[in-house]
Amino acid sequence: MAKNMRQGLTANSSQFTLNGEPIRILGGSIHYFRVPRAYWSDRLLKMKACGINTLTTYVPWNLHEPERGVFDFQGQQDLEAYIREAGRVGLWVILRPGPYICSEWELGGLPSWLLRDPNMKLRTTYPGFMKAVNSFFDELMPRVVPLQFHKGGPIIAVQVENEYGSYAKDDQCLPFIKEAMLSRGICELLLTSDAHDGFKCGGVNGALKTINFQKLTPEVRKHLEKMAPEKPKLVMEYWTGWFDVWAEPHHTFKAEEMVSIVTEILKLGMSINLYMFHGGTSFGFMNGATDLGTYKPQVNSYDYDAPLTEAGDYTTKYHLLRELFAGYHSEDLPEMPLETPKEAYPSVVIGQYLPLWESLQLIAPHESERPVNMENLPVNNGNGQSYGYTLYETNITGGGMLNSRNHVRDRALVFVDKRFIGILDYKTQELPIRNGQGEQKLSLLVENCGRVNYGEALDKQHKGLIGNIELNHVPLRDCTITSLEMKPGFVNRLSSLCWKPLGQETGLPAFFQGTLIVDGVPSDTFIKLPGWSKGVVFVNGQNLGRYWSIGPQQTLYLPGPWLKTGQNEIIVFEEQKKGNDIQSTCSPHLAKTS
Repeated sequence: MAKNMRQGLTANSSQFTLNGEPIRILGGSIHYFRVPRAYWSDRLLKMKACGINTLTTYVPWNLHEPERGVFDFQGQQDLEAYIREAGRVGLWVILRPGPYICSEWELGGLPSWLLRDPNMKLRTTYPGFMKAVNSFFDELMPRVVPLQFHKGGPIIAVQVENEYGSYAKDDQCLPFIKEAMLSRGICELLLTSDAHDGFKCGGVNGALKTINFQKLTPEVRKHLEKMAPEKPKLVMEYWTGWFDVWAEPHHTFKAEEMVSIVTEILKLGMSINLYMFHGGTSFGFMNGATDLGTYKPQVNSYDYDAPLTEAGDYTTKYHLLRELFAGYHSEDLPEMPLETPKEAYPSVVIGQYLPLWESLQLIAPHESERPVNMENLPVNNGNGQSYGYTLYETNITGGGMLNSRNHVRDRALVFVDKRFIGILDYKTQELPIRNGQGEQKLSLLVENCGRVNYGEALDKQHKGLIGNIELNHVPLRDCTITSLEMKPGFVNRLSSLCWKPLGQETGLPAFFQGTLIVDGVPSDTFIKLPGWSKGVVFVNGQNLGRYWSIGPQQTLYLPGPWLKTGQNEIIVFEEQKKGNDIQSTCSPHLAKTS
């Protein structure tokens, strides 16, 4: 059939049709931004070999427009290449471009510079938000429109926003986003996606409603029965597992129970998308957080207990699903690709260290009478600071009680004359300061632990110090503020400074440097930091993510393509307690250890 005669995905009866033929969507989610580009093909081929016929992926606005009007669709962010690779493998694509994506991703994928507007109302028709969305879609849509099914590409459907029914602050928001897509050339089937709690409010005329859930509870069954009988039913997110937060147990979902529910969904004649089929990793500072009354930052691993592990390996879930899906294909499934090799490299001995205070010479500080939150700092061409740490310093002349007034977002290490005295966070809002002789320097190193990605608190995700800090009920003034974003350029410039040999009196926080030796072709590995407390790991300038001894995550995934034969530089930024070495292991440790 000629391209201009192609009939796209339709939902005009109880079954989907594509090119006029009935089709059941057997989908799976893999996010290109959570998988090293060198492994895109590997993961998609494994998906195809499981019997999946449709890839779904979100599009994270904050990665593609890190500064207002500055766009990045290259390298790891090359969405077009990812979609074309899916088509080459033989997968259809359902695109979920947001602009809000949730996804346990920092601020649900929305760029933090939106929060510089004090009146910003995210996910509404507030003019400042609409203007930013239109600007982003002006750049995004021309890249994906040619990849639609009607134009010979693999995209068969596009989702309008994401789980809006759970937010539902503006009944004109979904119509605005839908029109923003249509006016820029989107012509495939439109979808909305909601869990049952938001199903009533999450639709928009002209888009097929789909549902998200994990278990077929009576409440879910009731919603399924209410769905239009003359329309096909699609479980847009069938949750194969769940995400983890720091200090709580690792989530798992039994393979047999999961596959039993998937089997029942298919027997009911429904289409399904497995969220996640392969979770991957929220590298760097891209993890989100939950706040349903209590703020809880998420870990970097997005393993999700999915059919493919964080490193793309097969699981019991994968094998059971492959057996199940094979029955829905008339031809044999492709052979399963080999798993990528793993290796435990020799332990890395720490060679030298650099106190945090000595790294500050690489960054121009900002002077301010009052504390300024991250987003409103005059950095990054007027876009503020998005991620990492911010150091606030001022001089004090006596001791007393330091009170944060709950203005720390999210966690502050507190120092007097570079001597650590305690932590301020959501639970601890007061610290005593001893009287000193003369003037003392008070320093607060504040970490953005991850912006909330879901719920009512999206507009309130300013980080750093969001208001006054008081000493003896008097607000502190005259701040020196330094943005420690720890971008690759900064990490690479650290080598130009004068590092110190390790001694017994190691000042913390500090950067620690070691060399990982790789003989032969590099393989995947997992970095482990026994005896260390909390910080961030960089390998050859790449930010692997955060580690924290409280768990549950105890290893950081290090992809082989990010290593090179010979010497590889590892830099660990440690906040409070240094370990003896840096270890690597063949397998991940994602659960709490006793």
